[in-house]
Amino acid sequence: MLVLYIIYGFIGIILILLVIAFFLPGKYHIEKSLVIIQPVREVMARVADLNHYARWNPWQMMEPGSKMTIKGAPQTPGHEYWWKGKKIGEGRLILRSIDQKHVHFGLEFIRPWKSFANDNWLFEEWGNGETKVTWQNNGDLPYPMARLMGPYLIKNLNKQFEEGLRNLKKLCEGL
Repeated sequence: MLVLYIIYGFIGIILILLVIAFFLPGKYHIEKSLVIIQPVREVMARVADLNHYARWNPWQMMEPGSKMTIKGAPQTPGHEYWWKGKKIGEGRLILRSIDQKHVHFGLEFIRPWKSFANDNWLFEEWGNGETKVTWQNNGDLPYPMARLMGPYLIKNLNKQFEEGLRNLKKLCEGL
């Protein structure tokens, strides 16, 4: 009889978590900015050329031994960065479009769960030879696990975006 109560309790907890996940946001949006003491073209070049990605990206730096593959011409739509690692999972970043002040990437996560996001960058002249960089990322939080983990993920993403921008600043200003 006790086993039956434990099973019912376990099923009840799962059902409660599924209901909670249903009411949690299914999307997220992160936006961080930083001023870098370099001209727009120099900063954009470090973002739109994925050959520099591993030198400033906080996730790649978290697992430097992970596998990465870069395809396509830098700063050109179709330029891709593939990654695969134990800590950072598996996915790809693909340059969708670029103009004088924007770079737009598509972000596809394959593992630990499949999802898609938009990774957008804005570069504005700021002062004398400085660039204000704004990094935006938005996407879906798949039901149920990503929604349940959403608040934790968003908190960590905010910290990682700040770290990534600081790394980009160090890379660019070290030129």
